[in-house]
Amino acid sequence: MQIWAGLGNPGPQYAMHRHNVGFMAADALADRYDAPAPAKKFQGWVQEVRIGGDKIILLKPATFMNESGRSIRAAMDFYKLTPEDVTVFYDELDLAPFKIKVKRGGGAAGHNGIRSTIDHIGADFRRIRLGIGHPGHKDRVTGYVLGSFSKNEIDPLADMLGAIAAEAGWLAKGDDVRFMNEVALRLNED
Repeated sequence: MQIWAGLGNPGPQYAMHRHNVGFMAADALADRYDAPAPAKKFQGWVQEVRIGGDKIILLKPATFMNESGRSIRAAMDFYKLTPEDVTVFYDELDLAPFKIKVKRGGGAAGHNGIRSTIDHIGADFRRIRLGIGHPGHKDRVTGYVLGSFSKNEIDPLADMLGAIAAEAGWLAKGDDVRFMNEVALRLNED
């Protein structure tokens, strides 16, 4: 069993913000794998799916981004899992828009949702970094991250989310390199 947490802020006013791309990834996975309606648990929304032979708990913390780790910790404790069983999907300023990188461990790199997760469960979880690009100057970061995707970004966003869902079996098996390669191939075919 694994926990896959998508980070974001709850509420319709945040739905299309770049900062909510982790929530969008969790929703794409739920749609692809016919998840039941979300249940309110662990200070968030939970959906259970099977990907290949693996049971995956999809979690969207409802604690707001800066407290995401509380929700992830609650789910981890309930299922008696370790940080190695946790995958977190989140927005990454330092990656080109719609590029994906997977890594284990490391610091927060200024991301408050990741900082909260590290504070609550330690750093040894898998991270799926979803590129949103950088606005160019640090003074513009907050408005950019908390701004919505533009109309011309909707198609590439949908393509990225679709590729993540389509290739999630590789993540479930722990083959991070194959996952990244297959997602990149799908996105380059368009």
